[in-house]
Amino acid sequence: MFGSIEELVQLAQKKQCKIAEIMIAQEIRTSGRSRIEIMNQMTLNLETMEAAAAKGIQGVRSHSGLTGYDAKRLQAYLDSKTVLTDTTFVKALCYAVATNEVNAAMGMICATPTAGSAGVVPGVLLAFREKLQASQETQLEFLFTAAAFGFVTANNAMISGAEGGCQAEIGSASGMAAAALVEMAGGTPEQASHAFAIALNNLIGLACDPVAGLVEIPCIKRNAGGTSNAISAAEMALAGVESEIPADEVVETMYRVGRSMPADIRETGIGGLAGTKTGKRIAKELFGIER
Repeated sequence: MFGSIEELVQLAQKKQCKIAEIMIAQEIRTSGRSRIEIMNQMTLNLETMEAAAAKGIQGVRSHSGLTGYDAKRLQAYLDSKTVLTDTTFVKALCYAVATNEVNAAMGMICATPTAGSAGVVPGVLLAFREKLQASQETQLEFLFTAAAFGFVTANNAMISGAEGGCQAEIGSASGMAAAALVEMAGGTPEQASHAFAIALNNLIGLACDPVAGLVEIPCIKRNAGGTSNAISAAEMALAGVESEIPADEVVETMYRVGRSMPADIRETGIGGLAGTKTGKRIAKELFGIER
């Protein structure tokens, strides 16, 4: 059993295995289910991610009418072959946005770790599985590695925007994806922990400020931001760059910062971008309320 990232890394190093294997073993012990049952459940999660991304790319509109079709625009941009950076990078953004547009349209997604941040992990996974030609087993390992870091974060801090701001949602998701990408690319458990720390500390203090109280603006585009952050953190960790602050201390910091955040920027739809003139106008037009 592990309760911290330090313990997680030490276990993987001691057993000379991937972090994914440590998480699978813990899930077997705590749930009482067999390895086959656990792998089947994670396969279903992966299939749910794939279906959501595919649906979003086709174009969906949210029930409020505020958001939609940005994933389709990103796909058209990819098809134009004029991207500024790299097709894998833009694919990751596309898959992340697609997933969260499906969430806003009340479609089925896999919360990783929450519905509002559900695009980051699949965004990174679905894009880089193509680049790295990852087998299904490797993709499932990616998800278990992400889950291990999410498990520690949820138990030692928070993953709820209402409790700790968007740092707890997009920040956690970005760290989870960064760590999993490092391991999928052949990095060490220690490098995965540095990637997690770098990604999370980049987003410490991020407000949760959904316009009109809906998980759409800026949430959907923020998933793309968390995705790009995860990729940059993974690249740095694989290059040997380390986080000066250990991963567990970054998690502790997020918790302290989240606890000190005013309620206005913790998913109430009052402060931050929700409190702008445009944000207030949107809320009034949709619900006839003054915020």
